[in-house]
Amino acid sequence: MSENSKIFKDGLWEQNVVFAQMLALCPTMAVTTSGTNGLGMGLATTAVLVVSNMLVSLIRQTVSSQVRIPVFVVLIATLVTIVDLAMNAWVHELYKVLGLFIALIVVNCAILGRAEAFAVKNGILASAVDGIAMGLGFTGALTLIGLIREFLGAGTLFAQASQLLGPAFAFLEVQVPGYGGALLMILPPGAFAVLGFLLAGKRLLERRLAERAAARPSPATA
Repeated sequence: MSENSKIFKDGLWEQNVVFAQMLALCPTMAVTTSGTNGLGMGLATTAVLVVSNMLVSLIRQTVSSQVRIPVFVVLIATLVTIVDLAMNAWVHELYKVLGLFIALIVVNCAILGRAEAFAVKNGILASAVDGIAMGLGFTGALTLIGLIREFLGAGTLFAQASQLLGPAFAFLEVQVPGYGGALLMILPPGAFAVLGFLLAGKRLLERRLAERAAARPSPATA
């Protein structure tokens, strides 16, 4: 497996921010009342993650270890401010829905964690790939949780996508006829329940795959 393929596998599955590392649970629980909200929050976080990884990799040789963390935090805060202003200007409706959680990307442990664990030790290209992979894994987790909660709680998929993300996303909107939904799934307990079932499903799938790999005869044995 090539290095970039391994980085993508880690970001999407092996070290998924939500399902493996259990980080960024505050936005995961709070904004995933719909798939649209989860997608918007995930893409905003991905933008910050990719650029911050690249910048950290770029300055890693010039910043001393004594002031590394404060410099990284200021760098991430600057990027979050830019994303916050950009969303306010171009996707204002989504900006109003996500509200304070956009600014709280600054304290997202996944972003500073990737800067410390990966970007500070690797080149710009690898750091960019890592940021994309981790961001897509995070976006996928938020979107999946949001879609499940939205479907079970309101009988819709990507509700108000055209209003929050723009007219080009209108094709994503789905309404399940004759189903009103269960309010519990939109409330905070629904978020914990969905996350718990998804975590259990991931662990079960990994165990089944490991058992199947162990049972498969090696080439030498064959």
